[in-house]
Amino acid sequence: MVVGEFTTEVDTVVIGAGPGGYVAAIRAAQLGQKVTIVEKEHFGGVCLNVGCIPSKALISVSHRYEHAKESEELGIKAENVTLDFEKVQEWKSSVVKKLTGGVEALLKANKVEIEEGEALFVAEDEIRVNHGYGSKRLKFKNCIIATGSSPIEIPSFKWSDRVLSSTGALALKEAPKKLVVIGGGYIGVELSNAFAGFGTEITILEGTNTILPGFEKKMSQLVKKRLKKKNVEIYTEAMAKGVEESADGVKVTAEIKGKEEVFEADYVLVTVGRRPNTAELGLDLAGVEMTERGLIKVDKQGQTNVKGIYAIGDIVAGPALAHKASYEGKVAAEAISGQAAEVDYQCIPAVVFSDPELASVGLTEDEAKEQGYDVKVAQFPFAASGRALSLNDTDGFMKLVTRKEDGLILGAQIAGAGASDMIAEMGLAIEAGMTAEDVALTIHAHPTLGEIAMETAEVALGLPIHVAK
Repeated sequence: MVVGEFTTEVDTVVIGAGPGGYVAAIRAAQLGQKVTIVEKEHFGGVCLNVGCIPSKALISVSHRYEHAKESEELGIKAENVTLDFEKVQEWKSSVVKKLTGGVEALLKANKVEIEEGEALFVAEDEIRVNHGYGSKRLKFKNCIIATGSSPIEIPSFKWSDRVLSSTGALALKEAPKKLVVIGGGYIGVELSNAFAGFGTEITILEGTNTILPGFEKKMSQLVKKRLKKKNVEIYTEAMAKGVEESADGVKVTAEIKGKEEVFEADYVLVTVGRRPNTAELGLDLAGVEMTERGLIKVDKQGQTNVKGIYAIGDIVAGPALAHKASYEGKVAAEAISGQAAEVDYQCIPAVVFSDPELASVGLTEDEAKEQGYDVKVAQFPFAASGRALSLNDTDGFMKLVTRKEDGLILGAQIAGAGASDMIAEMGLAIEAGMTAEDVALTIHAHPTLGEIAMETAEVALGLPIHVAK
């Protein structure tokens, strides 16, 4: 034991105050636990500070800037529209500050004790919290590990002033003139859209044969089409080999379909995935089992092989999504409190804030068929929506996958304006075991994008009103 250390006993300790950790801490406290949360860097974690929230703030500003310049068709003509990127960053930071401050206030309001420092397991029921000025020990009955993930660094692209992770890109003091983006997944595409809207020349290098490989091809093609309208160059089957840095830029070497090419830019952004933050927790001292990828093995309640130790979010199997982490945090907190809670991953929505937005929940057509379902697929175009027309944003469609025998909704995919908000209705429909008829008989307000769900359900029933049968 370190000289001067003292030990505090708590019911539940949560390691990490991101969207999984702080939600778990609040729910555990609501259910009567004495809770301490340990955070070494940011309240709100990656999501609120250097991920979901700041990136969506930049995307929002980018769209407004584009609309200000390009609305002559609507009768709006603006001259000398300028971009003050320093002001953009100030506003983005104000959004982040409000939310992270709100998280801290919520923790305190729920009587969660806060420890700022780095946690390290010293036994299966005890951690040491290292502060800059010393350390203390927390002996717990239960622990929820929610330490999240970090961007993967490629050996040939070490982080620097010119080689950026998503965190670095979000903190740029000015919109670059040219940017090379390695990785055409959701992070790469979202940030490419944002900076392209600010006028940056973007080159995307994606290793597979398509951008956004996790989505159906018809959906990713819509995003690709919009990116090309913004003069974004997209290279698929492109393997980044190395980078040469200088004081004012980079030269990125890539092999594209067997041919070597060099791309010059101000910066290179590397978005090739994330790794779980589990390596420096001392989990071996607690006896916690892990996978070869560094993920923690858990059961349906989030409990590890060690009784009383739970893990949630990016450090366990499944997609690295903030809403998944929050959901798992509630389940773990409820399980600790004696409730019969366990995870049910029937439908985790996936959203990309691209242009247009993409969203998916439940099973795709192919997944449903692979699972042995006899399916019926219905589709409705945004171009037939009065609200989409009034927004001057008609690219896109909604697709509904139903069980043929009874119309049970198995999954839904949406590409188009507002997809990120619209997908929630379909997630609820799947969770509630609803059929296409249930959605079709639900009166939707007019004119709204939400009506597209009703219209698609009517297509599934063979009774469409606003498209020809």
